[in-house]
Amino acid sequence: MTAVTDHTEHEGRPEGASGDTGGDSGEGADAPGPGPGPGSEGVWDDGLIARRGSGTRVDAAQGAGGGEGAGGGAVSYVPPSPSVAPSVAPSSTPSGASSGTSSGVSTAYEGPLRARLDALRELVGLSRTRLDSATLAEAGRVLDEAAARRRLSGRHTVVAIAGATGSGKSTLFNALAGVTISETGVRRPTTAAPIGCSWTDGAAGLLDRLGIPGRLRRRPLQGPDTSTLEGLVLIDLPDHDSAVGEHRAHVDRILGLVDAVIWVVDPEKYADAMLHERYLRPMAGHAEVTFVVLNQVDRLPGDAADQVLDDLRRLLDEDGIALGEHGEPGAIVLAISALTGEGIGELRDSLGQFTKERGAAARRISADLDAAADELWPVYAAGAGANRGRNRGRIGLSEEAREDFAGRLAEAVGAAAAGQAAERAWRRHAGKACGTPWLRLWRWYEAQRSPQGVGWPVGQAPADEEATARQRVEHAVRTVADEAAAGLPQPWGQAVREAAVRGAEGLPEALDQLTLTVGVPEGRPPRPGWWPAAVLAQAAMTMLQVVGGLWLVAQIIGIAEPNLGVPVLLMSAGIVGGPCVEWASRMAARGPARRYGLDAERRLREAAAGCGRARVLDPVAAELLRYREVREQYVRVTGAVVG
Repeated sequence: MTAVTDHTEHEGRPEGASGDTGGDSGEGADAPGPGPGPGSEGVWDDGLIARRGSGTRVDAAQGAGGGEGAGGGAVSYVPPSPSVAPSVAPSSTPSGASSGTSSGVSTAYEGPLRARLDALRELVGLSRTRLDSATLAEAGRVLDEAAARRRLSGRHTVVAIAGATGSGKSTLFNALAGVTISETGVRRPTTAAPIGCSWTDGAAGLLDRLGIPGRLRRRPLQGPDTSTLEGLVLIDLPDHDSAVGEHRAHVDRILGLVDAVIWVVDPEKYADAMLHERYLRPMAGHAEVTFVVLNQVDRLPGDAADQVLDDLRRLLDEDGIALGEHGEPGAIVLAISALTGEGIGELRDSLGQFTKERGAAARRISADLDAAADELWPVYAAGAGANRGRNRGRIGLSEEAREDFAGRLAEAVGAAAAGQAAERAWRRHAGKACGTPWLRLWRWYEAQRSPQGVGWPVGQAPADEEATARQRVEHAVRTVADEAAAGLPQPWGQAVREAAVRGAEGLPEALDQLTLTVGVPEGRPPRPGWWPAAVLAQAAMTMLQVVGGLWLVAQIIGIAEPNLGVPVLLMSAGIVGGPCVEWASRMAARGPARRYGLDAERRLREAAAGCGRARVLDPVAAELLRYREVREQYVRVTGAVVG
């Protein structure tokens, strides 16, 4: 009996195209034509990252089975990007059917799944400048595949039959189709290229996406059981442990594109390490779109089939695959014999119910999202880095850390010393204004003898002090960067530190400029209200001394009548009163001088803090805000509810 070809795939072929179901002349019978990529419309806008990253993953997947023979080193399976899928030859796809949406309804991602995809797209966009393309490659692949699958038929479910050499995949494929489609036999490998069988029309776009040419597309035998599997698109894959590397590449590529997988194992190799370590264990999160069937149970005597099936369930449980038992969602595990037909009816019913639900594509994308989120956990999850410092689990800078940074900068610019200098300058100015003229004359004389100025004592710091101040600034920046990066995943902690270092460039020079501009007030210090009275009192004391002295001189030269009492009394009052006024003024100046010094220190501290905030803290805060945004998007990607 010959297989019925899918006429939907071949109607409208250009003249001269072959409609034969066998191999075309001049072509290898096993070589599928090139297939379309993920599409150019509606895909993630940065697919370049995904394609570059996925290309690397494809090479890794191909190299995993490198060399001839099935016993190559087992590595974790990573589904490749469809950008490397071979495309279908133009003659195999009719006009208007290649998109797969003309005869079927496109797949809809609604509710939480759509929100998760949007969150992943936003997450990748925010992270593009902070993470390397290899880290974002799997996330980009998921977005590309979700967009590509969404444009195709939603009433079809694509299921691949995968397994090891001799497990009976092709026999099972033929048993479900009711007709011999895939070649079976003792020769290995038997299946050299993927073969597709569609139970209903409109699956051309899906098969195009898988890179299955028209000559390898079939239809099942029409019968009373055909409606049970309506909407099913079944794919027979080559052996995943084939000695031919091209066969393994077909398997790895298509497993990343189908909606569900039927893993066929046999009693001899159901515990094969390559199967479990390379495929089942890495895809444990895809349990809801996984079937595991133990084939060839007709070869097992007595209750051995039940024992092997129980051991298979044990291995699947160790792989982390949830089993769909007792109404729980998970992988469906069945015992069948494709040769005798035992269990085929149960498998057909399970596939029919699975297909009718039309939710396999969404479940597959959801599982891919879970896998991508798990892979991105180290670069987004708070606490992935060392959680040290004073934040105690908080993400960001505490007020204590900010104040400590401002204090270190104030120490570097010498704010306290500048305040003390301002206080001394105010007192000195008060002493000049309210002191005795004879003392001011003496100070002027001393200044003339060694002229070094008695103004505001702010000048260029010595070289060693300047170097010390620069070291203090650098230490302050490092400390605040470490505080801000504490608890962040490594890439984001590094981004925070780099932002702090960039902002610290030129910070010591800016602080030095602040010391010269803000630290030196313009004009003379302000005078309190009592200052004119003190100046007037000091002038009065001086006048008493002058009047008393002139009076005595007048008496000595005979101009005035002799009377020593009054002039001596006036001179004594001036001589004693002048220092008293100066002492009282000095006592009264302590409070205003202290306030003036504190005000100068405060201004310099605020200026230094403002400079540090603008150059260091604001860029650091921007990085922390970006991380909080991506962390929120990551939580949405995982499916958790953001409060």
